[in-house]
Amino acid sequence: MPAIGKRILKPGTAAALTLVMVLLPGTARADRGDPPPPEGGSNGQDLWAHAGGVSYDESKNGSGDTTGPVTPVTAWTPPPCWYSPRWTPAQFKTYVEAIWNAESTGPEWDATQRDRYEKGNPYTNFNLDKAGKGAWWTSYVPTGGAGVPGALDCNEPYFWVDQGDAPPPTIKNAITTEILAQLAYARIRVPDTDISLSPQTKQTVNLATWAWLDKAVFKPVSVTATADVLGISATTTATPVSLHLDPGTKDADSYPASGNCLINKDGSVGTPYSEGQRGDPPCGLKYLRASTGGTFPLKATITWQIEWVGTGHPQPTRLSDGTFGRTTDVTVQEIQAIVR
Repeated sequence: MPAIGKRILKPGTAAALTLVMVLLPGTARADRGDPPPPEGGSNGQDLWAHAGGVSYDESKNGSGDTTGPVTPVTAWTPPPCWYSPRWTPAQFKTYVEAIWNAESTGPEWDATQRDRYEKGNPYTNFNLDKAGKGAWWTSYVPTGGAGVPGALDCNEPYFWVDQGDAPPPTIKNAITTEILAQLAYARIRVPDTDISLSPQTKQTVNLATWAWLDKAVFKPVSVTATADVLGISATTTATPVSLHLDPGTKDADSYPASGNCLINKDGSVGTPYSEGQRGDPPCGLKYLRASTGGTFPLKATITWQIEWVGTGHPQPTRLSDGTFGRTTDVTVQEIQAIVR
């Protein structure tokens, strides 16, 4: 979502800014939250009309009702806001003049803005003489992220960056391949942990339960984020590395003892049970007492290794691993014997 420059609001209106961002997600805002002028790629009012100047390729991402976001293993959150190019000089002129002409921001404020962007302090005539040699940048927060801590920290007024130059060093969170990788991370969706069990329904005390995952479902997923105006992109990939089984009670044994079942060479986990198989399962568990009058919450959690590569960064770089799992209530019964 195109962010709203906090400095273009009157002093003391931070609360109003938050309200505007919540009520109008995905809408560009300027000059004290006034109704924005027409914008979007169809009428040429935006150099880059995608939200936040970033587009996403999710063709290799997980999809469907049984997928969801991973939970980072270490403390990590995606960038709450960032800066990215948005307008050519002509587009920027059209954008801000429409706001001033609406006369809803007040003559004093409009004069301050005209002084900054039109009259040489520090910019002259919206930098029209630099057409094709750079872009006007603004700040963004992701759609639905207005209430996230730090979402209002990108509060610099609109600024110009010459083509090929980096943003001023005072600008924090200017879009980079690393930020793109983090934004892609936030969009990663992985399949639910729908493990196969044998026995499939009721478990029996002191009888091993075999667990496995099919290789066809258990595979890497990825998302690519691109800032086309800058010609940079990053691809973040989540690769499954292990399955952890938590039986939901201390009265159980795990196989292996750590409860962590590693990935087989073919990408599957564990070994499917076959009739007459003996010995302990390579991946599974054994309940040592019955779930009398209830059930045990068996939780199966996949750990996904998260890495990214990007423009100028061909070697994979690790981000925080993520987990995604499912809890299944299982009934554990005693072996019933008939005494004659």
